[in-house]
Amino acid sequence: MTLEFAYQFRQDAARSDLRDLDRVALMTAATSDDGDVLAPGTEGTIVSVYRGGEAYVVEFPTPVGALATVRPGDIRLVERAPV
Repeated sequence: MTLEFAYQFRQDAARSDLRDLDRVALMTAATSDDGDVLAPGTEGTIVSVYRGGEAYVVEFPTPVGALATVRPGDIRLVERAPV
């Protein structure tokens, strides 16, 4: 994680009501932790929520196990996880 990205968590960011295991789709391109570029529309599952929804770690099936940290405005809900 870069220092610039870590600083983003300290800013007053918009929060969202998404939660763990919700299925989401990217609205903008994102870069995985391994450097793979994930195209808009790629669907994944939220596996971690930072500071009540300021950012999310999303796991994508392709490439296998790809993880990306994204902001609420970069994703949209596809399917709510069962309670």
